[in-house]
Amino acid sequence: MKLFNTLTRRKEEFVPIEEGKVRMYVCGPTVYNLIHIGNARPMIIFDTVRRYMEYKGYEVNYVSNFTDVDDKIIKKAIEEGVSAEEISTRYIRECKQDMEGMNVRPATTHPQATQEIDGMIDMIRTLIEKGHAYAAADGTVYFRVKSFPEYGKLSHKNLDDLQSGFRSLQVSGEDQKEDPLDFVLWKPKKEGEPYWTSPWCDGRPGWHIECSVMSKKYLGEEIDIHAGGEDLVFPHHENEIAQSESCNGKIFARYWMHNAFLNIDNKKMSKSLGNFRTVREISAQYDLQVLRFFMLNAHYRSPLNFSADLMEASKNALERIVEAAARLEDRKKAAAVQEISKAEEELLKEADAFRVKFEEAMDDDFNTADALAAVFELVKFANTSVTEESSASFSGALLKELNTLCDVLGLKTARKAEILDKEIEDLIAERQQARKNRDFARADEIRDELLEKGIILKDTREGVKWQRA
Repeated sequence: MKLFNTLTRRKEEFVPIEEGKVRMYVCGPTVYNLIHIGNARPMIIFDTVRRYMEYKGYEVNYVSNFTDVDDKIIKKAIEEGVSAEEISTRYIRECKQDMEGMNVRPATTHPQATQEIDGMIDMIRTLIEKGHAYAAADGTVYFRVKSFPEYGKLSHKNLDDLQSGFRSLQVSGEDQKEDPLDFVLWKPKKEGEPYWTSPWCDGRPGWHIECSVMSKKYLGEEIDIHAGGEDLVFPHHENEIAQSESCNGKIFARYWMHNAFLNIDNKKMSKSLGNFRTVREISAQYDLQVLRFFMLNAHYRSPLNFSADLMEASKNALERIVEAAARLEDRKKAAAVQEISKAEEELLKEADAFRVKFEEAMDDDFNTADALAAVFELVKFANTSVTEESSASFSGALLKELNTLCDVLGLKTARKAEILDKEIEDLIAERQQARKNRDFARADEIRDELLEKGIILKDTREGVKWQRA
């Protein structure tokens, strides 16, 4: 299995630190709003990487964090007149709902930054003791970039070029830094912000230190794969390397994987352009399996353009897979003969070629587009090879093969059972009663159950409205 390593800029054979085990860290979202489709891409891509690793027999320890203390969270909390914790708790719950809709498996561990503060303080203290960090007069702690000679090795940036670039920038607090390149590990609290007590001041951690600490706690000092969007290469991942390797004296991550950007109608997604799309908005138009298929139908390192036409094409293509699975299921149940024939055994040997193609594509830097092409070859083969005379064993074997390959990609082949309007109304009434009883867990359970059946709920002033996805 080969993967493209951002660190070396080439495809490399994957060799885990510990045989049969993979330690993988993926940077998660900052939870201040509903996740957008840009957040969705790494979630889907690296969930698929994990699934394929498990398919190959690896035991995967998969850690993906939630950044639950941040300027954007605090700003949102102030706007709504609630605590930052209330904002982050709400949007972690909403994020998990969207992840479930996209069939993204929960991580082995989903650490939250606010629950790991003690570890951050310990790492910062170690960095100061080793001469890699220093505290300014106001209690801000900075990482001393020039104390780490390899700084820039991931982003392939030259320190001198970075230095000259920073000369033209007026960075807040730069006058108390030893060097403009130094970055914040700990910062003093501001009025009305959440804070924690540290040896330097009451305050909160800088963003970069969070992932270094959570990765070390849940995966160890050395990990196999660190992943995220390409926008994180610099400065976030570069700074993580500097902190972790300076603190631990070991290589932080062997392989670095980054997915490319996602555009909307050939333009960069941004709120100012009005083309900002949340996963929840997409779910009102499409089953989120369609979004997953769309994401996988391009190589993860290629820029991806989101458009209505491409989503429609993805919907139709996915339907071909679902229809093929349903037809195989029907043929299996209706078969007059159970035992496989010699001719069918020969056909099954032919079908092995599609699994081989699938694995070759995935082994080549997780080429999901080519893997999907192999799935469609299997679909075509099944549609032409299985007839009313086929045995149950033959239909069942092809169905199992199709289900297995689709499961690696996180694509569900079973068609959702249609739910009746009365059932929907009854469940909504039960949800309303649960909310009155302050049984929010049951209320969320009912909403998730309806979403799984393709029903979108909207809480309005006039009451709960619903629509089919």
